[in-house]
Amino acid sequence: MNGYELKQKVQAGGIVYGTMLSTSRNPRWATPMSNFGLDYVIIDTEHSPRDRSDIADFLAAFNFSGVVPIQRIPIPDSHYVTMALDGGAQGVLAPYCETVEEVKEVVAAAKWRPLKGALARTVMETGELPSQATREYLERRNRNSVCIIGIESVPAIENLDNILHVPGIDGIFVGPNDLSISLGIPDQYDHPDYEAALREVLRICEAHHVPNLFHHQTVELSTRWLREGARFVLYSSDVGQMHNGFRNDFGRIKEVGAELEGVAAAKVGESREVI
Repeated sequence: MNGYELKQKVQAGGIVYGTMLSTSRNPRWATPMSNFGLDYVIIDTEHSPRDRSDIADFLAAFNFSGVVPIQRIPIPDSHYVTMALDGGAQGVLAPYCETVEEVKEVVAAAKWRPLKGALARTVMETGELPSQATREYLERRNRNSVCIIGIESVPAIENLDNILHVPGIDGIFVGPNDLSISLGIPDQYDHPDYEAALREVLRICEAHHVPNLFHHQTVELSTRWLREGARFVLYSSDVGQMHNGFRNDFGRIKEVGAELEGVAAAKVGESREVI
């Protein structure tokens, strides 16, 4: 699968599956990720410190694996968008967008690269380009580019309808931790206000025919919101899955060990990673 095929599938009502990579660095991760049946991964560079050359090697490996690599950039800025795409990403996730102006800057860089400055602003405002040949060239060049906008605060949701009038948005991402903090209910993902906020995002996005990614850390939350309409599934992370896998397996082994030693088995909680 490539970025274009990913967009086509989800726009046609299909479901795509991905996860967040927050600490993985070795390009050899691309093979097992493709074996898991993932359609895409989001490589985090907002919260995770990564060198550009390391990211480029990682992206190259995923581009050969059939798993679409999308890079979460540090801030919604056109320079970070072009650096990610020039490095080999097939798309970007721009975090914490709240204004139409921020989104236009991101979309212009993602969909009309390498246009910059006045030309980029003009195409976003009027749709005009220097020539039809320029349009066809840039559309071919950016065919695989996936542009995802992060909506992670109350002001962003209040402005979402205006934001979605910007052409070229392929998905709306919600970061549950940031949104719950903005709502005044940190990490309370069963709170009525949190659920109402997600349903409002779904309602607005459905009206604009734009799919959603709700980045939850449990199967229960992911499947619940999948049933409600979030078909661009983004589940957990590399750290979260490694923690929970070791916790579950070693928990069972340690229960036997504790039984043999005649002591109480130690309990290990869920991963507390927040990304």
